[in-house]
Amino acid sequence: MFGGARFFFTETRPYIEGDGVYLREPQMPDYPAWAELRAKSREFLEPWEPRWPRDELERNTFRRRIRYYYRDARQDLGYAFFLFRTSDNALIGGATLSNIRRGVSQTCSLGYWIGAPYARQGNMTRGVRAISWFVFDVLRLHRLEAACLPENKASAALLTRTGFQYEGLARRYLKINGTWQDHWLFALLAEDRQP
Repeated sequence: MFGGARFFFTETRPYIEGDGVYLREPQMPDYPAWAELRAKSREFLEPWEPRWPRDELERNTFRRRIRYYYRDARQDLGYAFFLFRTSDNALIGGATLSNIRRGVSQTCSLGYWIGAPYARQGNMTRGVRAISWFVFDVLRLHRLEAACLPENKASAALLTRTGFQYEGLARRYLKINGTWQDHWLFALLAEDRQP
């Protein structure tokens, strides 16, 4: 399930290669492509995400987001990645590892998004497989958690396809698009990996 992924650092920043995709930390030069893709995908993404602030797509907001991502990575609290298609280096989505807990937990949470033009083409499946390898083999965590709205059938199918197990329903778990909503909870454990 995780075979074929490779990890290395470029200028001390993590870089993950997967099957036809790669993930790396967001950088300021990514802003135009990111803003264009997010704007083009807004209607597609809004039902599944926290409510967008008015300045969501502005350069200064992106700059603050980058600083936050870098700070979290330095402190091993979380890692943000943009997902690119290898064939043409197109930015196609993103994934975030957040709420890293060490000690007896060795756990983190996975969030992800895909741009509307690239949805339902297997891109995020390949991205999640690659980032899962990073979680278990590089960060040495034991558990990777993810959640999705029950009506988000595509996301639930993605998690199941990549080896996550359904664990239950969390009532009013996250505030999505301005409303506290129930979520299905999934998890992938290090020992769940296939050879």
